[in-house]
Amino acid sequence: MTESTEQVAEELGFFARVGLFYRQIINELRKVVWPTRNQLTTYTAVVLVFVSFIIAVVSLLDLVLTKIVFWVFG
Repeated sequence: MTESTEQVAEELGFFARVGLFYRQIINELRKVVWPTRNQLTTYTAVVLVFVSFIIAVVSLLDLVLTKIVFWVFG
């Protein structure tokens, strides 16, 4: 925040500061470049495939380590 914005915020009451806060949120959200539906679908698919792969790797490691532990400790 700039110094003038801080001064304005200090002079305002509680509800005015809350209103200013939400107006600033809306202004920042307008600057966001939102993905298209096609991009969103692609990104979601990539994330799901990656998470599935990681789950498979961790599950395989868990299975192997479990077998080793049971083999060592009987």
